[in-house]
Amino acid sequence: MRKIAGWILAALLALLFVPIGSMKLSGISAAVREFEMIGFGQWFRYVTGILEITGAIGLLIPKYRFHAALLIATIMPCATGINIWVLHVPRLPRVTAVLMTLAIALASLTRPAQQEKA
Repeated sequence: MRKIAGWILAALLALLFVPIGSMKLSGISAAVREFEMIGFGQWFRYVTGILEITGAIGLLIPKYRFHAALLIATIMPCATGINIWVLHVPRLPRVTAVLMTLAIALASLTRPAQQEKA
């Protein structure tokens, strides 16, 4: 059951993050404007898009799923903070918080077994 739940969560998150990251990398005007408002420069848009797509692809590869879920879970608090304190978008922090929670749940489901130290 854990394996099935892991695949479902991984597929769901990948289906969300591939287009999200692609929009950033393709330079659609809304993404460019959003990152101008953030104020770190457009390089930050590219880095964010690459991390999101890399994480999404990693979610679909069982060997890398745990680390990819941690990557996505690490990106989302940053996105939440930026949405609250920089962009002042009231609805998006809820979405990013849910995505972070799903990524943490996936990481928990796919956590590698701890090896005993001799």
